[in-house]
Amino acid sequence: MTETLLIAGASVLGAGGADILVEDGVITGIGTGLSRDGARVIDADGLVALPGLVDLHTHLREPGYEASETILTGTRAAAAGGFTAVFAMPNTSPVADSAGVVEQELALAEAAGYATVQPIGAVTVGQKGERLAELGAMAGSRAKVRVFSDDGFCVFDPLIMRRALEYVKSFGGVIAQHAQDPRLTEGAQMNEGVVSAELGLAGWPAVAEESIIARDVLLAEHVGSRLHVCHLSTAGSVDIIRWAKKRGIQVTAEVTPHHLLLTDELVRGYDARYKVNPPLRREEDVLAVREGLADGTIDVVATDHAPHPGESKACEWQAAANGMVGLESALRVVHQSMVQTGLLEWDDVARVMSSAPARIGMLDGHGEPLEVGRPANITLYDSAVAGTFTQADLHGRSENSPYLGRELPGRVEWTIHNGVVTLAEGAVAEELVR
Repeated sequence: MTETLLIAGASVLGAGGADILVEDGVITGIGTGLSRDGARVIDADGLVALPGLVDLHTHLREPGYEASETILTGTRAAAAGGFTAVFAMPNTSPVADSAGVVEQELALAEAAGYATVQPIGAVTVGQKGERLAELGAMAGSRAKVRVFSDDGFCVFDPLIMRRALEYVKSFGGVIAQHAQDPRLTEGAQMNEGVVSAELGLAGWPAVAEESIIARDVLLAEHVGSRLHVCHLSTAGSVDIIRWAKKRGIQVTAEVTPHHLLLTDELVRGYDARYKVNPPLRREEDVLAVREGLADGTIDVVATDHAPHPGESKACEWQAAANGMVGLESALRVVHQSMVQTGLLEWDDVARVMSSAPARIGMLDGHGEPLEVGRPANITLYDSAVAGTFTQADLHGRSENSPYLGRELPGRVEWTIHNGVVTLAEGAVAEELVR
């Protein structure tokens, strides 16, 4: 149930202080000296007010892998990180390749209440890359799917990829590609380079990502359709996207927080928390993707939140699962890697973590400016504090975070989803659990 909220003294996008009045889930006033009888007052003095964050790449694991995460626990983690909406990847069991599965995900999210969940549909049946899934049925379902991806599997067959791009044109959809040539990465354990050679681990070469991106931007140009590149991670990939955009190709791209901050040097300790796909890259790649995000070549920061049970990470490196949880830490990592380095201002953060992902995914009611008449999806962030990231900061079912024990700036203090407080003074609103 929504309530009347008076957010007092917030620094909207880091500029000045203002009061924000929220009634019936909508922003009804922005200014100074606002008041409303009976309103719940939120002291936001010194807090940065951002449009509620939107994650274009989240793994919620339900149905089928509830030992790692559920829609309830995943959206609770999202609220703790300032997210009011997440796009759920289709690698569930059964795979989200039909209208029935995506509608089930939508119903579970509505029952949870922490954040809006927009399902992403699989491109191919079972994510096997052999024949197209029910793209039209998912688009026409109550879930209104507009983004399709085979997630951790590259759509490797160029004919299948072309047909998918052609199909989604009819309803303005987008194909989100996991760019990884499987022939070039068979048995890969980390980034191919100096560190992999010294450790004797099979390498995942940059060209395996870059060659697929190059092929797919040309396919997108050929059919006049929309392509989105998931978790871009190399300097060469940034160059290809920059070239494609200058050419007028309809391509967008995302980068993860961990590829903005962490490098393959961390693999030297064989700590499986740092095992991820695509792998952590070189320092040169980190600097290149930061530059690409700053100049607009890369459109979005997306978490690739990938929870796993403890036993999947507490094992030898070669046997460990790929993936990191990232919802609770994303804004803090972007603060450290992009804002503190002077590469982004807070209005830029709102663009890459809220408005752009909502626009790419065609999600109504999210990513909108903090203006009168807009839905009250708001994140209040304390940029002046810093602290060690600990297990207490994690609110999902898994703990495979690469930031545990690391000093990070900032803290999400309040998250408001459609006028409902889901995070209050850093504490998840447990009363939302139904």
